[in-house]
Amino acid sequence: MPEGFIPPHGGYQKLLSYQKAEIVYDATVYFCKRFLDRKDRTNDQMIQAARSGKQNIVEGSMASGTSKETEVKLTNVARASLEELLTDYRDFIRIRKIDEWNKEHAYAKRLRELNRIPDSNYETFRNGIEHKDPAICANVIIGLIKVTNYLLDQQLRKLEISFVSEGGLRERMTRARLEERYRQNNDK
Repeated sequence: MPEGFIPPHGGYQKLLSYQKAEIVYDATVYFCKRFLDRKDRTNDQMIQAARSGKQNIVEGSMASGTSKETEVKLTNVARASLEELLTDYRDFIRIRKIDEWNKEHAYAKRLRELNRIPDSNYETFRNGIEHKDPAICANVIIGLIKVTNYLLDQQLRKLEISFVSEGGLRERMTRARLEERYRQNNDK
């Protein structure tokens, strides 16, 4: 039996972008409960943007077997949702006259070190995410969102290259059918 035309798909748990998006989601839930009024619309919107970032990576990964177009679109939706979330955090710090850490800030450098730890998770960043100072909490999460967005940008570039070189489902289906027809004709 020839290899099928639906390639392996899913495996989102192994994607670094998903792992970071999950940390961002958990951190945002914590942050919103701690620093925003539950009745504030921004509370729900931030949590939903963080959730959308994570969940669209999942959905795109699962759809990738039959639709590269859907995978690209949903990965881009994840990226857009996290950009929206980043803007909400920047609004939070701007309104409170808190500075966003630049690349040279000591804590930003430490955050980069933590992001390089293999298999990092919420626990890796807990001290910053749950710090008593909202300036530190917000900046840590901003840093995590920036890393996640960078990873999603890289993922989108790879998806584009992959589509151009390998094609989509219809092309794989046609190839599989032609290969089977050729095999049947040669077996006669």
